[in-house]
Amino acid sequence: MIIFPNAKVNLGLNIISKRADGFHNIQSVFVPIKIEDALEFVPSNNLEFTTSGLPIPGNTNDNLILKAYNLIKLKYNIPLLKIHLHKVIPMGAGLGGGSADAAFFISGINNYFELKINDDELLQNASSLGSDCAFFIKNKTSFASEKGEVLEPFDLDLSNYKICVVHPKIHVNTAWAYSKINPSMPKKSIKEILYQPIETWKHDLVNDFEKPVFENHPEIKTLKNELYNNGAVYASMSGSGSSVFGIFKNEIPEISLDKKFTIFNCSF
Repeated sequence: MIIFPNAKVNLGLNIISKRADGFHNIQSVFVPIKIEDALEFVPSNNLEFTTSGLPIPGNTNDNLILKAYNLIKLKYNIPLLKIHLHKVIPMGAGLGGGSADAAFFISGINNYFELKINDDELLQNASSLGSDCAFFIKNKTSFASEKGEVLEPFDLDLSNYKICVVHPKIHVNTAWAYSKINPSMPKKSIKEILYQPIETWKHDLVNDFEKPVFENHPEIKTLKNELYNNGAVYASMSGSGSSVFGIFKNEIPEISLDKKFTIFNCSF
């Protein structure tokens, strides 16, 4: 079976409060976008996991796909699998690629082996792997709260817009980014802002991580400004970075940037 996990971007990201468990409560709107990995699995005599495309750092056994396999294997009678991941979504970029891979894998083996796991259990399993994994189970624009795993559908139609995502190949440590935030409730909610005309988002819709990340990596701020200079109606960093994106009303212009950056032009 071959599936295509997609990325997401954050429209607004407010860090509301520090939790007793050491995590943070957030508010954001997660929006799926059409930058996709390719993930294939077939029954096998041995458990195998291979990758191609972008190199994946770290210990293979720590990959969320294998953690997802082991999680489902504990509860359901599934065979050993040969799994191959072709990685396109940049890692550590605020695009949720690793979470998408794990969530799509859980949904994929549920369908392939007809396990009949209901949506609530799928969401619970995904949430246990990572805070934003649950989003990719339904993979629809959602308002996210608490750690990012509490989701509610959010009616936002961006089908007439295009999105340009730029990955500067800079790694931003998420724990460091959180350590630089003073949590607080925003004066205006993300929901309220997103129901305003999109032209007003530039002034009101904020990602709280931008301030510390831009101070530490001014070139990321420059990328955001370049997107505005090229006609974006809204531009922002996604998640804790380092990717930035611009939303365009019409076709995305030819944007001249350093060749070390990776540019994705796609739709919502």
